[in-house]
Amino acid sequence: MSLATDCGQHGGCKRRRKVYLISAGILAFIILNLLIILIIWLALRPTKPKFYLQDASVYAFNVSSPDNLLSTTIRVTISTRNPNARVGIYYDRVDVFTSYKYQQITPATAIPPFYQGQNDVDLWSPFLYAVCVPVAPHLAEAIAQDQSSGFLLVHVKIEGRIRWKMGFWVSGHHDLFVTCPAFLSRESGKGIKFQQISTCSVDV
Repeated sequence: MSLATDCGQHGGCKRRRKVYLISAGILAFIILNLLIILIIWLALRPTKPKFYLQDASVYAFNVSSPDNLLSTTIRVTISTRNPNARVGIYYDRVDVFTSYKYQQITPATAIPPFYQGQNDVDLWSPFLYAVCVPVAPHLAEAIAQDQSSGFLLVHVKIEGRIRWKMGFWVSGHHDLFVTCPAFLSRESGKGIKFQQISTCSVDV
């Protein structure tokens, strides 16, 4: 018996063709939707958020000797702006800490998750604490030298996970890395003061 006769008697060929057409239609629909999303993404490609360090109030910044233990309390004020006119941003995780000469000197302080709408500006003012954090001897010596010279440079760093939102579509997670230089000076009788607003570098 030929294949054509077998198909004709059992209708197998018609069923297979119908399944094939349905599968091809579904696949074409998925590809078309993905193409539309890609075109929209390319047309409305999100711009990474902008960050500014507006203030750093230093309440303590001391290194004990000879134990080389650092204790500090700094309250930072950071503004973040979403420059996108059609794209929102979900901040699912945000950790803020300070570093000195590439070594983290305060534990991370978590910012509660939030959503930032188009062109919105948000302000954070977390406290960054360190109590008797051990630092390397050369780092303790560098801090002492900078303090005696009246000038200190630390970096406020932000690490987190964000998602983009365009209409009903939400992207997967993207890692966020932000570095803000904080220029501090020691003034006689006034303690350590923050010098000027600084623009932060942002990587997504």
